[in-house]
Amino acid sequence: MTTPRAARPGAASLALLMILVITAAWWALALWPAGDVAPEWLVRTRAACFGSVPGGLPDPGGWILLIGEPLGMLGVLLVVWGDGLKGDFRRLQADQRWRFAVLGLAAVMMVGVGVLGRRVVRATALGAAEPFETAGAPTRVDVDASWITLTDQFGRRTSPADFNGRPMLLTFAFGHCVTVCPIVVHESLAARRESGRSDVPVLVVTVDPWRDTPERLAAMAVEWGLDPGDRVLSGSVTEVERTLDRLGIGRRRDERTGDIEHAATVLVLDDRGYIEWRLDGGWRRLPELLASRR
Repeated sequence: MTTPRAARPGAASLALLMILVITAAWWALALWPAGDVAPEWLVRTRAACFGSVPGGLPDPGGWILLIGEPLGMLGVLLVVWGDGLKGDFRRLQADQRWRFAVLGLAAVMMVGVGVLGRRVVRATALGAAEPFETAGAPTRVDVDASWITLTDQFGRRTSPADFNGRPMLLTFAFGHCVTVCPIVVHESLAARRESGRSDVPVLVVTVDPWRDTPERLAAMAVEWGLDPGDRVLSGSVTEVERTLDRLGIGRRRDERTGDIEHAATVLVLDDRGYIEWRLDGGWRRLPELLASRR
């Protein structure tokens, strides 16, 4: 008596499996949790492929790629091999071993969907949180910023603790910006002069670590007219992005041009390295806030 041969998946089923594997790989690359400090290659890859925003989620184009492309491939498969796929399913369903394999695959996919779903919900909540008011008027806060440590235009690692207990101004800009960034830096320097607080250093953290590498910072400091005691700060993409996230600096990178849309924010730090005031616009109050610290 001849033993019946076990059912095997045909070309249509193998094509469907390949689509599922490719989709899972793309979604994992875009969304799989990478811990508090993602590797720099992953940050760059997500930005290039999916336009990842600061919270780690793709931009609209990235979501279209992640959702639309698998649906498109599935549609083509159904049009080209729809009948073959139905036949494969009927044959595999009749074999108990393949039924178990399909159930196992479904279970793995459900676990993956759960992990990625949690990641999306968490990142969405972090992106929606507004740690500071953004009405333009100065906002009184008391937030530790002494942990900031980045590389300055002299190639040294710099933090607020290096300024001997002095208050300071902390703002955000990038070298290729020709609109709001020079204005914010100029207003910060003007506020220091007007308040008579020449002892207050101005620190500028780049929002574009992709292009504002430590080697370019000296030229940026000259272009912005910074004093020798002021600092322009950058570092790896990972550490700069993490710093901006912790400070609540909203931004979005245009993958086509590389330019950054970002909050025009100035922070006033006290002599402990704590954020005392936050201004999102309304910089005319800066001289008053600095003068009040006498």
